[in-house]
Amino acid sequence: MIKGLAITPPILGRISIGKVIEKNGKRLPEKDDQFTITSQIQGKDGWVKHPLDETLRTKSSNNKLRSIPVRMIFNDPELNLRAEYTLFDRQTGRPICIGNGETCQRQGQQGIEQHPCPSPSLCPLAQGGLCKPYGRLYVNLDDADEFGTFIFRTTGFNSIRTLAARLAYYHAASGKLLSCLPLQLTLRGKSTTQSYRTPIYYVDLTLRDGMSLQEAITTAKQIDEQSRQAGFYQEALDQVARQGYANVKFEVESEEGLDVVEEFYSNENHTEQSQSATTTRIKAEPESNQDRGFVQDMQKELQRSVRAVN
Repeated sequence: MIKGLAITPPILGRISIGKVIEKNGKRLPEKDDQFTITSQIQGKDGWVKHPLDETLRTKSSNNKLRSIPVRMIFNDPELNLRAEYTLFDRQTGRPICIGNGETCQRQGQQGIEQHPCPSPSLCPLAQGGLCKPYGRLYVNLDDADEFGTFIFRTTGFNSIRTLAARLAYYHAASGKLLSCLPLQLTLRGKSTTQSYRTPIYYVDLTLRDGMSLQEAITTAKQIDEQSRQAGFYQEALDQVARQGYANVKFEVESEEGLDVVEEFYSNENHTEQSQSATTTRIKAEPESNQDRGFVQDMQKELQRSVRAVN
């Protein structure tokens, strides 16, 4: 195996809850209130949608894609969700520093150096919002290619924290059969003071609609038994993936970094965040039709999902 080459799960497409638009001659990120599944091909109007996007969208209410059936390809939660604090070079997309809150690896004059990682809020190199958590969730959407994945990238604390917790909980509750559980990505919203009381959207990982945890675990055990009888060795797959991630110091390539910088690190967005952090009181912006529609849809879904606990 070539050393220094990131061996990551094969990517067939992308899952996003936003898009990049052109405004005043600049390409800037814009939030959305639904998922979009795209291929890895970009056209003049942005990323080309994957055929699965339309297939799943026709099954959803209001043609809004707010949940996606998924399967994890690894049992180990940390192999499915990769997350670190990452500082990118805004011009080249090359990662400069990657840390986990304890230690970090940083590009220096003598090559890659190791330093303590006090987290972005306490690191002098990260001041001004230059360093963010960067998460990548790899999920399988199509049984026709069981090792092919769609990647969801995010720099949001809410998505990373929620996904990490869910993966760990399901892994423990199922007896380490995470890859056999029937799961789905679910879009959620919440309002905070920092968001001026308008909804912000993040991704959650839940059991598929209408399925209890007991039913999901029973299904997972059946799938695991069938796979073992067929000769499938999940433990070996996890170990090979672990070795592939460890084959390189910086898992993120500069090509991927440029996409991340464009989608999550726009100069205008950075300026707005800096201003909001120093402003103690600010009038909330009017709620958009998109946000209002999302809130109404969420209220309806909550009403349908509430059940009495005996």
